[in-house]
Parts: sequence; structure tokens; C-alpha cells
Amino acid sequence: MSAMNNRLCTRRTALVWLFKSCGVGASLTWGTLAFADSVDLLAQFMKQARSGRAQFTQVVTSPSRAGQISRARTSSGSFEFQRPGKFRFDYRKPFVQTMVADGQTLWLHDVDLNQVTARKQAQVLGSTPVALLTSAADLQALKTDFQFTPEPDQDGLQWVRASPLALDGPIRSVMVGLRAVSTGPELAVLDVQDSLGQRSVLTFSAFELNPALSASIFVFKAPAGADVIKP
Repeated sequence: MSAMNNRLCTRRTALVWLFKSCGVGASLTWGTLAFADSVDLLAQFMKQARSGRAQFTQVVTSPSRAGQISRARTSSGSFEFQRPGKFRFDYRKPFVQTMVADGQTLWLHDVDLNQVTARKQAQVLGSTPVALLTSAADLQALKTDFQFTPEPDQDGLQWVRASPLALDGPIRSVMVGLRAVSTGPELAVLDVQDSLGQRSVLTFSAFELNPALSASIFVFKAPAGADVIKP
């Protein structure tokens, strides 16, 4: 595959995760709060996390085809969000890309291709995995699009399955992995299965809860000379 095709494939990986996206846990006593299961922990995260910052690794695995081995594509970078509706992904490896949602428009900038795609957020987010992080004010607001059920603890995390209520949508399920730490619930993993059998796993590290983020982080201006596409 040519270098150009590799870049296009990686770029599509980011878009697929965003636009297609994506047993009961043990009781947790934390301060004066008692969480009966992981859904309670997710509700607390949604209530407490007004902003966040983390490093991420994303692994996208396509379903295997006849005579072919399924391939995994790995990318990494940094992530920031601020409720309601603002976030930024800076992909650094294997190719440099920037994805910014400013509350009105979603921007995707492929540096190597010098290409920018702009879409209205209201038209592309909907019931996607990003909505779990940035769009809704609380868990109750997300229940118009998702059903939430607790899953067994695993790998030191508490897990919630978010199942879209729209059965004909592109997302089959989203598994949310949360870590209980002294400062509050911490987002650790988003594991997204789409209707075509593709799996996207976002693992977060060095998570910072409610950092003071500059407004400029969520402002995007297309570089001079960039090809701007508005589908």
C-alpha cells in the first residue's frame, strides 16, 4: 500500500471512530458515597467531569475476511474536552492529524495532505461515543440515545455497556471502563463495536480531571492554502 493510501486509511480510522461512534460491578464505598454498580460510577463521572485532559492510544481492528488475517491499526496522541460539546484530539503517530469540535463545527485537519474537513456537529455526533464524553450534561440526558447496563469488573476497572437504542445505527455497543481513584471516577477505556464488525479501543492515560483549559484549545482556523471540504 502506498504512503498516500496509508495516510488516507489512518484518516478514515479517526473519522470512523467518531462518526460511527462508541454481571454487576463490585460495590464501591468512596468517601460518603456508595456506588452500587458501575452505572452509578459513570453517572458520578458525568456529573463531576466538566473538563478533562489525557494521552490516548487507539487500536482499530477490522473484521477478518476469507483468506485474510484481521489487521490492527494503532495511533496515539492527546485528548482534551470541555462540556458542553467541545473536544480536541491531536493525533501524533503514525501521522499528524487534528480533530477539533468547537461547539458548532467539527474540524478534521490532515497535516500531510494539507486537507481540512468541516462538518456541523449537530449532524455528525448524535448517539456516538464522543457524546458519552462531551455532549450531555449528565447520564440521564444520554438515556434518550443509550441503554446503560453494568458489566463485571475486569483488569482493575469497572465497566458499563452503552447500547444504542437505535437498532439500525452504525454503533453496536460501547464499553466504558472506569477507574475509581481518590479524586473521583477516571475514564480509562472506550471499547467501540460497530455494526460492520470493526472494533475501536481507546485507552487513556495520565488522565487529568477538570483542568483549567484555555478557550483557544477549541478554536480551529484552516491553515493558509489548505483544501477545505464541507460535505
